[in-house]
Amino acid sequence: MIYPENFETKIGFDRIRQLVSENCLSDMGREKVDRITFSNDHELIGFNLAAVWEFQNILRFEDYFPSEHYYNISLSLNKIRIQGSFPEVFEVFDLKRSVTTVKEVISFFRKKDEKDYPSLKSVCSRAKFYPFVLEAADRIVDKEGRIRDNASPRLREIRDDIVKKGILASRRMASILKQAQADGIVDSDTAASVRNGRGVIPVNTFDKRKIRGLIHDQSASGKTVFIEPAEIVEINNEIVELGYEERREIVRILTAFADDIRPYIDDLIQANDFLGEIDLIRAKALLGNHLGSVKPIISPGPGISWRNAVHPLLFIAFGKIRGRKVVPLNIVLESKNRIVLISGPNAGGKSVCLKTVGLLQYMMQCGFTIPVDEGSESGIFSDIFIDIGDEQSIDNDLSTYSSHLISMKHFVKHASGTTLVLIDEFGTGTEPMLGGSIAEAILGELNSAGTYGVITTHYTNLKHYASLTEGIVNAAMLFDHHLMQPLFQLSIGKPGSSFAFEIARKIGLPEEILKKASEKAGVKNIDFDRNLKDIARDKRYWENKRQNIRQHEKRLTELMDQYEKEISGAKELRKEIISKAKSEAGTLLNETNRMIENTIRQIRETQAEKEKTREARQKLDEFKEEIVKEAIQPMVASEERMERLAGKARKFRERKEEPVQNDAATINMPLKKGDAVRMTDTMASGEIIKIEDGMARIETGSLKILVPVSKLERISRAEYRKTLRAERSVIPADPLIQKRKLDFKPEIDIRGVRGEEALARVRDFIDTATMVQHRNLRILHGKGNGILRQLVREYLSTMNVVRSYRDEHIEMGGSGITVVEMDF
Repeated sequence: MIYPENFETKIGFDRIRQLVSENCLSDMGREKVDRITFSNDHELIGFNLAAVWEFQNILRFEDYFPSEHYYNISLSLNKIRIQGSFPEVFEVFDLKRSVTTVKEVISFFRKKDEKDYPSLKSVCSRAKFYPFVLEAADRIVDKEGRIRDNASPRLREIRDDIVKKGILASRRMASILKQAQADGIVDSDTAASVRNGRGVIPVNTFDKRKIRGLIHDQSASGKTVFIEPAEIVEINNEIVELGYEERREIVRILTAFADDIRPYIDDLIQANDFLGEIDLIRAKALLGNHLGSVKPIISPGPGISWRNAVHPLLFIAFGKIRGRKVVPLNIVLESKNRIVLISGPNAGGKSVCLKTVGLLQYMMQCGFTIPVDEGSESGIFSDIFIDIGDEQSIDNDLSTYSSHLISMKHFVKHASGTTLVLIDEFGTGTEPMLGGSIAEAILGELNSAGTYGVITTHYTNLKHYASLTEGIVNAAMLFDHHLMQPLFQLSIGKPGSSFAFEIARKIGLPEEILKKASEKAGVKNIDFDRNLKDIARDKRYWENKRQNIRQHEKRLTELMDQYEKEISGAKELRKEIISKAKSEAGTLLNETNRMIENTIRQIRETQAEKEKTREARQKLDEFKEEIVKEAIQPMVASEERMERLAGKARKFRERKEEPVQNDAATINMPLKKGDAVRMTDTMASGEIIKIEDGMARIETGSLKILVPVSKLERISRAEYRKTLRAERSVIPADPLIQKRKLDFKPEIDIRGVRGEEALARVRDFIDTATMVQHRNLRILHGKGNGILRQLVREYLSTMNVVRSYRDEHIEMGGSGITVVEMDF
């Protein structure tokens, strides 16, 4: 059941019908568009959606599909059911082309694999094609739509006679005209003309007696008459008689044709209806491709789970406006949360959201694919009710509120667990307190019936009721309270604020009026609205944070995969280098052995002394060892590179490099003169030259400074030397960074600053501290209710460069100050 009667107009489906009708090729298709109806048959809906989706793929991927000559021939076929009747020539021509199109469509699908377009193949199976009918029509009608000369032997004879008589009449006319020109009866440039289908000569009125014949016409001025010469009157009469005989022969041919195809009329009408169905499916597919529609997953029970749903009419309208895009809708109606109660500012998109749900669900159950993401699910509803707009009527004595109540009466009476209700501005039209109470009671009844629905409202009592009632969930249309403009995004889970005071302030309503309105509204209502705005703001903040984390994790995964590929490649390269090095080393050793043997042979041949021989052998052995080292060195270097690359990958997986573990005994030993140390505040390295009263004199570069022993940590001599070398070779510092170091203050005061602005200041403060490498920071936020302190600390917990944070000592500010230790 669909309610009310003008349901399609309310949701905009009448315009969808018009768009599909404009895509049709034939009157049959347009008639079928007018007969599209709502269905709750799961199998029928699934079949219709599959057929449209398959045709969308045909339009996308196939090079050609027959889309010409979709004629409605059912009227002419029904006309020739009567014995002795016959079709007109143009009707036979339309029949011929229409049957040809049926043949081409059936042939198109027969050539395709069964799994390609199963639903459309099933549609084709209902159509029958008879080659005899096409051959019979082709025998009598040519490709221009005229009766063929050889349609019958007698017709050929008649037309041959007509041609011959025409040639004879033309020759006689030319002869008579030439003689008249020679006699001066007509001008030399006068040409023969045609009047009433007969050849005539234009003659001056004063000379009409000079040419014997029949006058068929005269000019408007009366100065010229058109005479058919008597010599060709008889010939023209014979041509006219042959024309009548030709018409009688054509009627006889058409009557015989009608007799031949009369047994096939029902099948031909069914085939013509098949063309209309293909035309309808094609028109739906064209619209679906234009909207980017898909075939959703169909479940037999009620429910909705859509991702990135788009209102079709808005999509088309915005497509004509450069730079405008429809904000997609994500919505779920399930057994636990069957009714979504949407609140939010005026002009924020609540009604559009409601209409989108109603229109797309109705389109889907009428056999249309819908513009949602693939994988979205749609259930089947037996009823769809809507209450939107103003139905007041003077004739029926209905006010706005009365019309709403009549709709609610129908909803409550007929709603069930398979009903989808759509109610806009629920409860409005009467005194708010009473209207809200009635609306709450009706909402309870609909919920008890297990009804599904989308309802929009501004009433606070309905928001409270939804938050406490199972089966109903609050939702909000998001609003940017900084720019004071709607975002047109639906957020399910929390109610929305109407932003009435903010919108009024932006419009320019006097502040005094707003102040009085706030007092009249009451502190509780104002606080409730403010809390809703704060919740929405915080939710957007953390959603942005979550999105950033997802992006970082994606980048991290990509880098890990890259390192894995590099390690794999390096291992293969290692094997290749080692194999090559071993081969080269073996060759080199063989050559060296040959050289050694040659040297020994030379020594023996020269009968050298034993001592000299021993020395020669020793030198050769030393040479051999050096060669072996040179051969093995590339292998060792390759292994060292592999180890460094593997170490980088391990460090990247752990995200942070593990600190070097010093020997426990060394760490616990007290610092003494000569130890290499690092200052924990500035990370500068130096050497202790003196310790006295808990203060150490440190020599770092050309400076000597006093530092508390508690702010020093021992480092190894090797690390100290490495630091010194780095300091000697360091590039001169950027003057901008030097200036920032001089101007940097390790403390920031954000007391009295609003949340988002405070976080922005803290973010800039952390960035500057990172740039100038300052480890210990202080953030002064005050105590108050602790909201700003909590917001700052939650933000700090997401920063990788922050090692820790804590309260300041009680005597230095306690929980009103957060001390931050940076991690670098």
